Amino acid sequence: MKAMVLHTVRTPLVMEERPLPSPGPGELRVAVEACAVCRTDLHVVDGDLPHPRLPVIPGHEIVGRVEALGSGVRDRKLGERVGIPWLGHTCGHCPYCTSGP
Repeated sequence: MKAMVLHTVRTPLVMEERPLPSPGPGELRVAVEACAVCRTDLHVVDGDLPHPRLPVIPGHEIVGRVEALGSGVRDRKLGERVGIPWLGHTCGHCPYCTSGP
C-alpha cells in the first residue's frame, strides 16, 4: 500500500510503499477512500508535541470499505462501507451513515 510517512518532525512527508497489513483477531483491514488530517496530526508534523512515535503515518479519521476480516469478526462484512473516527466508533444512524455507498 502507499503511505505518506513522517520520519522526522518539521520535514516533508515521504511517499512509501508499505506491506499490506493482515488484520489480527477482532480487527478489520479497511481500504481507505478518504482520510482527514486533523490539527493534532499537524502538531506532530510541526514538532509541537513532545516525543512523537516516529515514523508515523498522519491521518486517523477515515472512510473506506472493509477489505479483510480478522478472526472473530462477525458484525462486519467484506465490501461494507465504514467510518473510523478518532473516537473509535460511529453511530450508524445519521444521514452520512444511512445515505449508502
